[in-house]
Formats: sequence, C-alpha cells, structure tokens
Amino acid sequence: MAQIPYIKNWNEWREGFSFHTEVKIRFSETDAFGHVNNTNAFVYFEVARLEYLESLGLREDLKETDSKYMCVVADMHCNYLKQITYGDILTIYTKIVRIGRTSIDIHYVAENQLGEACLTARGAIVQINRANGKSAAWSEEQRTILRREFEKKGTV
Repeated sequence: MAQIPYIKNWNEWREGFSFHTEVKIRFSETDAFGHVNNTNAFVYFEVARLEYLESLGLREDLKETDSKYMCVVADMHCNYLKQITYGDILTIYTKIVRIGRTSIDIHYVAENQLGEACLTARGAIVQINRANGKSAAWSEEQRTILRREFEKKGTV
C-alpha cells in the first residue's frame, strides 16, 4: 500500500475507529470506465460524517436552519487505493483525530465487502456563526462530547 502522509502506522491507525456506516454503490455513481467516479468519494464521506455527528448527538442543533451555528467543511483530502464498482458495499469508518477551539479533524477509511481498503481521507470541519460566517467556538457541552469520542479506542 502506498505511504499516506497522515497515517504513520496503518494497523494502529485502522484500529482507532469507533463508528462506521455502509454505502451501497449505485450504477449512476460509476463512469465510462466502470468504476466509481472520483468525485463520489466525497459524497460517501459526507454521508459518513453526518451520520457520525448525528450518532454523537451533535447534528440536531447544527442542521436546523434557525440554529445560530452550522458546520462547514474547511478541508478535505482523499487517497484512492482500490477501484470501487457498481454493487460494491463500502463500510466507511470515521473518527475524530483532533479537537480545536472551533474545528475538528476527522479521518476516514472505506473498505469494500472483502475488507479491502479502497479509500482513505482526512478532513476538517469548522463550526461557524450563520449570521456572520465567522468561526465559533464549540460549547462546553459539545467539547465534552467531542473529547469523550476522541478518547475512545476503536471498537469496530
């Protein structure tokens, strides 16, 4: 496997995930070469990220349009390791690797039904104030939830 800059030790990194979700690949997500178009990886990571945040109880107040705050993607990078084709079922594992004052860094790995890593990714999301678009600090309650999740050891 190619060296990925944000992964120092694959086995240790891979064991640190505590959340996962599944995505079944649809025909419409493939291109003329028969594999998933590269842009769809980011949609899969979005699905995983939103389900992850919801599982932590962090999404409800952020998805309401009358909420004062919302989270936005500030950075996203994907490594493509293996082709993904129509009918594959990806299990996408998600974890927090850093908690900032207004942001979190998240890592992802997507494995096919054979358990082979097809994609890895890293990204940052930032909480912003909807009114002015400026970054906004996590509340103490949010920080507690994020810290608790960050300190978990992988269980999936």
